[in-house]
Amino acid sequence: MGEQLGAADDEFHGFVNSRWSRLMRTAFLLTGDRHAAEDLVQSSLERAYVSWRKVIKADDPDSYVRRIMVNTHARGHRRKLKEFLSARDAPSLAEQSESAEVTDRITQADDRSMLLRALAQLPPRQRQAVVLRYWEDLTESQTALTMGCSVGSVKSNAAKGIAKLRAIPGLAEMVASGGKKR
Repeated sequence: MGEQLGAADDEFHGFVNSRWSRLMRTAFLLTGDRHAAEDLVQSSLERAYVSWRKVIKADDPDSYVRRIMVNTHARGHRRKLKEFLSARDAPSLAEQSESAEVTDRITQADDRSMLLRALAQLPPRQRQAVVLRYWEDLTESQTALTMGCSVGSVKSNAAKGIAKLRAIPGLAEMVASGGKKR
């Protein structure tokens, strides 16, 4: 029995090591905060560890863990991203920089910040659909399975979310200019 537990632990550790960065990226896009994302991933992995035998027997362990993460986020991390990001708004560093290389990195950071603020304006289900479909590059059926809803709900939530993102003036201008500020 001890050998089985050791093998399961090794298998779990291998899973965590190989997927940590991807799970962190998804969690960050769901929460909007690095620390909250770490908490979300750790909580999700705790739940996955407890059910590791079920997880590993699933057709797609990655989807199983993603589903755990989405459910954990929906249950315990319902804080509004607007509060996080509005409290963090600071004057743009791009105005202070004269170096083209540094300005490009700062512009990328500003663009990322703008995108995160835009995502914060979406309701949780729309944000989940957009993140899973377009950042995680899941199919509609994989997203539906992860979110625990129908494919139609995924299509609807993703379309509404994208429409709301397109309606945000600063974000629309950023996309139109290819991510470069004029």
